[in-house]
Amino acid sequence: MEQALPARPAPIPDEASQPFFDAAAEGKLLLKHCRACNRYLAPQADFCDKCLSDAVTWKEASGRGTVYSFIINHQVGHAGFAALVPYSIIVVELEEGPRLNSNYLGPNDELTVGMAIRVAFERAGEVIVPKWVKA
Repeated sequence: MEQALPARPAPIPDEASQPFFDAAAEGKLLLKHCRACNRYLAPQADFCDKCLSDAVTWKEASGRGTVYSFIINHQVGHAGFAALVPYSIIVVELEEGPRLNSNYLGPNDELTVGMAIRVAFERAGEVIVPKWVKA
């Protein structure tokens, strides 16, 4: 009898990240945005790393970017990911500026640095998370 694999680990939203995951469930990518200097920030930012203002709020992003860097992971670090190996881990440079870590949902062999990509969304446990596909 085959033993079932454990579930993949998934993010657990907290009070600070709940707007990000709520928007993802609606097919929207949110970033933090500095009202003082009009700079987009990573979702986890509590203050602007340019002007140091804490006047940050959530703002919808375009969902477009390029592959800044990537690796193809061949190791099973958690049994829940075993069926996915090999899978990509990418750094996305968004049109708005920030870089996010994520996964590419297309074939690994088509990934190239500088490739245009767009956001797609995938269920991970109880939440929806941004992933990326070729634009």
